[in-house]
Amino acid sequence: MSSGQPSDNEEPEVPRAVLLREEDEDEEDSDEDKGSTRSSSPQAARESAEVQGSSRLELAADGGTGSGCRGSSACDSLFSWICRRTIRRGPFVDPARDHYRTMTRLYSSMSPATDSVNLTTQTHGAVFNLEYSPDGSVLTVACEQTEVLLFDPVSSRHIKTLVEAHEDCVNNIRFLDNRLFATCSDDTTIALWDLRKLNSKVCTLHGHASWVKNIEYDTHTRLLVTSGFDGNVITWDTNRFTEDGCPHKKFFHTRYLMRMRLTPDCSKMLISTSSGYLLILHDLDLTQSLEVGSYRILRARRAPLSTEGSSAGSRSGGSRHTIDSKTHPHREGLSPRNSLEVLTPEIPGERDRGNCITSLQLHPKGWATLLRCSSNMDDQEWTCVYEFQEGAPPRPPVSPRCSLRLTHYIEEANVGRGYIKELCFSPDGRLICSPYGYGVRLLAFDEHCAELTDCMPVRTALLREVRSIYSHSDVVLTSKFSPTHCQFASGCLSGRVALYQPHF
Repeated sequence: MSSGQPSDNEEPEVPRAVLLREEDEDEEDSDEDKGSTRSSSPQAARESAEVQGSSRLELAADGGTGSGCRGSSACDSLFSWICRRTIRRGPFVDPARDHYRTMTRLYSSMSPATDSVNLTTQTHGAVFNLEYSPDGSVLTVACEQTEVLLFDPVSSRHIKTLVEAHEDCVNNIRFLDNRLFATCSDDTTIALWDLRKLNSKVCTLHGHASWVKNIEYDTHTRLLVTSGFDGNVITWDTNRFTEDGCPHKKFFHTRYLMRMRLTPDCSKMLISTSSGYLLILHDLDLTQSLEVGSYRILRARRAPLSTEGSSAGSRSGGSRHTIDSKTHPHREGLSPRNSLEVLTPEIPGERDRGNCITSLQLHPKGWATLLRCSSNMDDQEWTCVYEFQEGAPPRPPVSPRCSLRLTHYIEEANVGRGYIKELCFSPDGRLICSPYGYGVRLLAFDEHCAELTDCMPVRTALLREVRSIYSHSDVVLTSKFSPTHCQFASGCLSGRVALYQPHF
């Protein structure tokens, strides 16, 4: 339009041109303020002035509500364009997508750091677990021979070795904040440490009767939660700890317990077992104890999946049992908090055989759970991703409101039989780092490293391999992403710790 006046048949693209002309005017104004001598077309200036004048007249005529526009679609389009321009998220500029595209390229170029962690003497044995502090400033290493190692992950400098941190293997480390962390061991104890004073423990916690395998922390209640091979899940009140320990109580007990995790919002607890069952406690309340008196459900025969893809099978990714008041009369009359669901997750290639869930992790946004499973014959190993399915059909009040669906999987190398391999999600949840023989694999949900919610498959799909890196001389047992840097670490059976950074 030569006059720049809006027309009755104005298309939604016109507001885009208006905005582009406004951006040109803003640039010209800034150039004039800086004393620029660049000339502009008088005709273009007149047209843009007329457009601005007509827009102001239209807004003034209807009291600034925008009802004076010739068409509602044009008004909506103009409003949405202004909003997207204001927050800088439109088809031209999308910082989120640009950021993740950049991160994908960086992770695709990951290589072992040239100054990766090296120790003059390696008496600590195998590396069982790695944990970064929340601010990414410290990397802690749980070792087989009673030691805990501390490193600066940026410089790869060895900070300190906690000699005889425990009397047996150190299995897991968990940071409560940037300074306080907890360790657990096969000596049945948990120890609290402070980075500001590493010469001695803050306190030692006694309560388990067998090997303590992992630690979780509820940031809402400040309760430390531990699980062990004695089948117990114990909560510890860190609000009242002293040098002699802190109050604790048994929260839950089940046989064959392998791993226990809390979702990021601490609304669910997941427990994996060596018998292939996955237990989910919904609407979690750690102040109440849940005691399962009958193990009939846990001894139930494995139900085959329906080839037709029934609603129950497709939602749960396997057979599902719920514990209600009829099965467990002692739960009758209680609130639906801590309702228990028992699942048999579907494992590719293992439908007719049992399996052991050896490793359990949760998506950082609570969307899915990540399992490492091995067959009972120990001849196959799988990494599987299960999405939490919300909005399931109504059930009795004490039964759960969601279950799991297998979305992605991949077969692993099955090297180092008998050892548990700990895998992990990246901080944004787009990548998985999985121990793979003498190295690690970076896995994604699709070739673009998209969010899980943006690439949810209709049918179960294979995880995509982004990169494989072989940098160890022995079987890799654990891996961990840094929460703040573009970096991850891995540890192997011979005790070496490797750091990986982008290679430019």
